[in-house]
Amino acid sequence: MPSDTLVAGRLPRPRLTPGRACLVLGLTLLALAVVALEDRTGLAAGLAALAAPGEATAGLVLHFAWWPRLAMALLAGGGLALAGVLMQQVLRNPLAAPSTLGVASGANLALMAATLLAPGLLGLGREWVALAGGGLAMGLVFALAWRRGLAPVVVVLGGLVINLYLGALSMVLLLFHQEELKGLLIWGAGSLAQNGWDDAAFLAPRLALGALAAAWLMRPLAVLELDEAGARSLGVSLKHLRLAGLGLAVFLTGCVVSVVGIIGFIGLAAPNIVRLAGARRLGPRLLWSTLLGALLLGTTDLLLQRMAGTLPTLIPTGATTAALGAPLLLWLIPRLRLGGTAPPREARAIANRHPTPARLATGLAAGLAGVAVVALLAGQAGSGWQWTAPGDWALLQWRLPRLLAAGGCGVMLAVAGTLIQRLTANPMASPELLGISGGSAIALMGAIFLLPAPDNLTLVGAGTLGALASLAVLVGLNRKSGFQPERLLLTGVAITALFEAIKAVVLAGGDPRGQQVIAWLSGSTYYVDLAGALAVSGAALLLALVAAPLSRWLDILPLGGATASALGIPLARARLGLLLLVAVLTAGATLVVGPLSFVGLLAPHLARLLGFARAGAHLLGAALTGALLMVLADWLGRQLLFPDEIPAGLVASLLGGAYFMWGMRRL
Repeated sequence: MPSDTLVAGRLPRPRLTPGRACLVLGLTLLALAVVALEDRTGLAAGLAALAAPGEATAGLVLHFAWWPRLAMALLAGGGLALAGVLMQQVLRNPLAAPSTLGVASGANLALMAATLLAPGLLGLGREWVALAGGGLAMGLVFALAWRRGLAPVVVVLGGLVINLYLGALSMVLLLFHQEELKGLLIWGAGSLAQNGWDDAAFLAPRLALGALAAAWLMRPLAVLELDEAGARSLGVSLKHLRLAGLGLAVFLTGCVVSVVGIIGFIGLAAPNIVRLAGARRLGPRLLWSTLLGALLLGTTDLLLQRMAGTLPTLIPTGATTAALGAPLLLWLIPRLRLGGTAPPREARAIANRHPTPARLATGLAAGLAGVAVVALLAGQAGSGWQWTAPGDWALLQWRLPRLLAAGGCGVMLAVAGTLIQRLTANPMASPELLGISGGSAIALMGAIFLLPAPDNLTLVGAGTLGALASLAVLVGLNRKSGFQPERLLLTGVAITALFEAIKAVVLAGGDPRGQQVIAWLSGSTYYVDLAGALAVSGAALLLALVAAPLSRWLDILPLGGATASALGIPLARARLGLLLLVAVLTAGATLVVGPLSFVGLLAPHLARLLGFARAGAHLLGAALTGALLMVLADWLGRQLLFPDEIPAGLVASLLGGAYFMWGMRRL
C-alpha cells in the first residue's frame, strides 16, 4: 500500500545522515578552496604550490601560509570534535565540550601565565603547559560536581563558573601586561594564521596518537552507556575509565589550544550534529564527529578568509565559531532532558530569619558608612599608608566619585539579583549568570563602535535594550519548562558565550577604543567623574525605591502562578514589570562596572544568610550588602598591588566566583 506522502504526490524528504552532512560540508569546503586558488594563482599552480613554493610571491604565500592554514583548520577541528565526543561519552552529557567545561580557558590561562612568569616551561612543550592548565580546570569542575555524582547540569554549571573565573584571572594578567600579551589577544581568540608547516607538523602526530588511544578505549567507553550497576557487573573500573577518557580529551584540547588558541564550540557542535543525524553508537560518533569537526572548522575559516576584504577588522576564526555555536546551544536547550518538569521550589534561607531585621539593616548601614570613611581617607601613597585629612579635596575629588559609583552599582546589581532570584525561585540566578549582563554588554559595545560619540543616556538606552533582548530569549526558551533553574542557567551559558565571542572580536581588532573596552569590561571605576558618580548613585537610589513597593509580589510569586493569580496579582503585568526593572538596573550597573562582577549573585545570598527573609527586608539587606561589597572591592583593588590597581569588578568577580563555587557544592 503506498505511503501517505506518495498518495499526496510528494516524495519523502531525504533524511539527514552523518555521511550526508559531511558530504555537503566537504563539497562546500572543496568549492571554496577551488575558488580561492583560482583567484590567487589558478587551480593548477595552486595545487603545485602545495608540494613546492616556486619563486613567485603568490606561490610562496600559498605554500607557507594558505595551505598550512587549511591543514591546521582540519587538524584543530578534528581534534576538538574528538575531545568533545569523549567528554560527552564519559559524562553522559550532551553539553560537555572543551569550551563549556573550562578546559580551553584553563589551557589558555596556563599558557599566558607561563609566557609571563616562566617562559622556560614553554621550551619543554607547549602542549604540556596547556595540558596542566586544562587538567586543573577539569579537576575544579569535578570537585564542584562530585557530590552530585557528576550530574550533567551541575557539571556544565561548574564549567561555566570556572570559565568565568579563569577569564577574570586572564583579564588581570592582560591589564597589567598589555604590551607583553598584545600578540596573544588574536591568538587567544582562536587564530589559524600560519607562517609555515611547523605547527601542523607539531600537532598532527599528537592528534594521531590521541585518535589511536580513543580507538583503543572505544569498547570500554561504550560500557558507559549502561547504568553504573550494569557497568560494574561487567568488571569495569568506572573511576579509571572516566579518568582515562577525560585525560585523553584534556590532552587533545591542550594540544590544539597550545597551537591556535581557543576555538569555540566545535567540540560541542560536531558531536551533537552527528548524534541528531542518527549516529547513536560510540564508534560511528567518534569517526563522523572527527570528520565533521574538521570540515566545519575548515569551511568556516575559508568563508571568513573570503569575507576578509569586505570586513573592517580582523575577525579570529575561534571567535566566529563561538558566535555560531551559541545559537546552536540555544537550539539544543529545549531538547534536553534534564530530569523532571516540575516548577522550581522557592529558595529557602540557609540561616534562620532575624527577629529584628530593622536593627540588622541599621548595623549594615553603619558598617557601610565605616567602610566608606576608610575608603575615602585611608590609602597608600609613596611614603606608605597614610590618612587623608577630611578637608583635603585635592585627593578626595578622585576617591569620592569612585566610591559613589561603586556603591551605586552594588545597589543596582544586588536589587536586580534579588528580583530575578525571587521571580524565578532560583537561588543560583543573577544578571551575570543568566546572560542579562552579557546581553547588555553586547549592546553597549555595539553602541560604542557603531554610533558616533554616544552620550551616557544613549549608552544606558542601548544597554537596557540588550538586557531586554536577553530576557526575551530567556522567557521564550524556558516558558514551556516552567522556568526550570537548570534551563535558565544553561540559556545564560549560551548568551555569555556569544558575549565572549563578540568581546574577542573587539579586542583582537586593534581599534584604539579596545583599550577603553578592556578597562570597562574589567569593571573599572577609573573614568567616573563626580557628575557621573552622582548620577549613578542617584539612579540606584531611585530604582531601589521603585522596587520597594513590589515586595508583596516578590513574597507571593515564588509560590507559583496559580497561587499568585488566586491572591489577586496580575501575573503577566507583574512579571513583565519586574523583568523590565531588572533590565534597567542591570544596564545601569553594567555601563559602569562591566558584566562580570557576581555581586548580583553574592549580595542576595549574603542577605539571606544574615537573616533577611521577607521580600522587603531582603531587598534592603541585599542593597546594603551589594554597596558594601563593591565599595570594599574598589578600595581593595586600589591597595592590594599599589601602585598598580585591580578594577573593582575584577575583585568582586574573584570574590563572587569563589562564593559561587562554594555554593555549588551545596546544590
